[in-house]
Amino acid sequence: MEYLKLILYGLIQGLTEFIPVSSTAHLKVISLFLGIDDPGASLSATIQFGSVLAIAWYFRNDIFNFKTQSSKKFFEYLLHEKLFKSILIGTIPIVLLGGSIKLFAPYFFNNVLRSNLSIALVSLFMAFFMYLADSSKRGSINIKNHNYSDSFLIGFFQAFAIFPGVSRSGVTISSALISGWEREDAAKFSFLLGMPAISLAAIVEFISGFNDFFSLGFLPLLVGLVTTFLSSLLAIDFLLRYFSSNGLKIFIIYRVIFAVVILLNL
Repeated sequence: MEYLKLILYGLIQGLTEFIPVSSTAHLKVISLFLGIDDPGASLSATIQFGSVLAIAWYFRNDIFNFKTQSSKKFFEYLLHEKLFKSILIGTIPIVLLGGSIKLFAPYFFNNVLRSNLSIALVSLFMAFFMYLADSSKRGSINIKNHNYSDSFLIGFFQAFAIFPGVSRSGVTISSALISGWEREDAAKFSFLLGMPAISLAAIVEFISGFNDFFSLGFLPLLVGLVTTFLSSLLAIDFLLRYFSSNGLKIFIIYRVIFAVVILLNL
């Protein structure tokens, strides 16, 4: 039964982390509807490592492109690489906000924001925000010509993804579109920006819930991570192919339906 639950958690996490519908909300709500345990913040964050590995694998050529940097040392290359610095700058807001809440209000999410009512209302708000983004004029900003202020702005909006129901990919892609980014590069930057944010959240939750993981066992967790990794690869590939041509409309409609179904079952 533990293996089946971890496979289910991994599928939900992988398929919804990069599609703009909120992985945290789906892990919570689908688990409740199926009559199994809510994985909670700690387990949810831990299996997100599979999503991080999927990003690293899918964008390995973007991350480790040494064709013109072969004579430089690894860390020197990273320090002078614009994309790497942009990701660091964009990560600052979520570290500050997430760190502050973890230090001063550690139970805030479990007690307030993981409720079904909160998730439904946030999902409706995000549907409206994504509609504004999808309706905005197509821009010309991309990964090559963006400014650091562009990456910080997207990072600022990414910080709100710590609230269940927001969706990290949804809020970052939408804010990028409103700021004038090209569709495909908005999605790419969103995924790459998520690597440190997801990793840090997973590390913090793993440490804080360290004793809980011994009750699960190593093999079930490994199965969950592998499932997350494979389903994340599918989600990334699907969104990049679909979104560049079709935009966010289908996800906006889904978010409204998702919220209504939750509200009707309160």
